[in-house]
Amino acid sequence: MFLDRVDIVAEYDDFVHSPSCKIRIPSVVVLKDYVKPQKRVAFTRFNLFLRDEFCCQYCGSKGDLTFDHVIPRARGGITSWENVVAACSRCNLKKGSKSLRQVGMTLRKPPRPPAAEELRNLGRRFPPNHLHESWMDYLYWDSVLEA
Repeated sequence: MFLDRVDIVAEYDDFVHSPSCKIRIPSVVVLKDYVKPQKRVAFTRFNLFLRDEFCCQYCGSKGDLTFDHVIPRARGGITSWENVVAACSRCNLKKGSKSLRQVGMTLRKPPRPPAAEELRNLGRRFPPNHLHESWMDYLYWDSVLEA
């Protein structure tokens, strides 16, 4: 907003304050210039949880998630899409620095790099019931309309 790169379409009721000004928090903005979406998905904690649908890849539980290296770093495993999965604290502690075979655990699905389109589609469902009403006119343009 300050760099004049976006137009504000909708705002939340909340404000942010500095010593010299008070600004309403934008909830929907429009970029003034087109930014081509990247095909490569950034490896972030949120994107990892989104790929794994906010679900432990060992037991299926939701909530209290962390991430786990399938091949532990202590055994040469690297931090990558192919080796890191969402895991609940209980399963992560149980597995520790051991292999899946050593602890008798299995993965719900093999870890892999997600496609950008796949994450966008998954993102439409998460976080559940946390979409602000001001977003609704701008999301789900491809949803089937009720007659």
